[in-house]
Amino acid sequence: MPDLLTAALDSVRYATLASYSWEQPRLLLLVPLVPLLFVLRWALSRRRRSKLGVAFVAGQVPRDWSTVLRFLPQVVLALSLGFGIVALARPQRVDERVVQTGEGIDILLVLDVSGSMELQDLRPNRLEAAKRVALEFLNGRRGDRVGLVVFAGDAYSLAPLTTDYDLLRENLESLRLGMIPNDGTAIGTALGVATNRLRDSPSRTKVCILLSDGENTAGSLDPLTSAQLAHAYGLKLYTIGLGQDGTVPYFTEASGQTRFVETRLDETTMRQIAQAGEGRFFRATDNAGLRQIFQQINRYEKSEIKQTRYRNTQDYYRLYLFWCLGLWLLWLALKNTFLTNALED
Repeated sequence: MPDLLTAALDSVRYATLASYSWEQPRLLLLVPLVPLLFVLRWALSRRRRSKLGVAFVAGQVPRDWSTVLRFLPQVVLALSLGFGIVALARPQRVDERVVQTGEGIDILLVLDVSGSMELQDLRPNRLEAAKRVALEFLNGRRGDRVGLVVFAGDAYSLAPLTTDYDLLRENLESLRLGMIPNDGTAIGTALGVATNRLRDSPSRTKVCILLSDGENTAGSLDPLTSAQLAHAYGLKLYTIGLGQDGTVPYFTEASGQTRFVETRLDETTMRQIAQAGEGRFFRATDNAGLRQIFQQINRYEKSEIKQTRYRNTQDYYRLYLFWCLGLWLLWLALKNTFLTNALED
């Protein structure tokens, strides 16, 4: 009994009512209309009421606070109607869980950090532009394992395949020119490291995205042979050629004069690598083009993740229905007492 009383009193607290979600919230708009019904009833009955002229001597009619109790039945009836409307609005509490099922894909970013990535045909330079767009690409992945391989004259696996995207962001942001002492462009070696990282992956889809701005000038592995080996292990290869061919800005001297250098991308080899890996070759000559390329790859390579929602709904309308019926019975009982004015009714 004490527990039931506690629950009943708790149900009328503002904090309790505010914590509900409502099946029919529009019905709550009727609650403010309840007192208006009684005002309207009083106004109509006052107009139709028969009046009997009675003369009283001033000061002989005592005023008693108990006369206020005449309004108690109307207040009880109004509360009963209010709780009835609350019960009809169906107060609920919803516990919802989302379970993700499905298989993500494994993606390896293979990024060139050689000296030529300092060229400024992409802003602020090729390396920084590639890092920014790679970070945006990473932010768009959900449930996929992503790894990072960097290369210049040598190639290294900087981050293993992981879903720890914060760690991957830190690794991407830490990339800098000259981090690999042996300069050059070892594309074949980088593909070999990527293949070694992905070959034992249990994922059905394994993707390698290679970004470079030059031609293979270092390493002992031929790029096309590495691409064929990668394809044999189930890797799909996307290659992105960065920058423009010809004379491009290198850096700006303290005097304000810009120095230029000649550069050339081995586009033929990059296309052959993508073809061998059943992927696609892209050319990015500016920042907007590079961003569009990553967006396109993002559309191609989508993981199949299904979301299942479990929704547990608990109704609380019974508490307010009990309030409604209890106050209704109380109103019926009060109508048969001295609190009701028989002359009015």
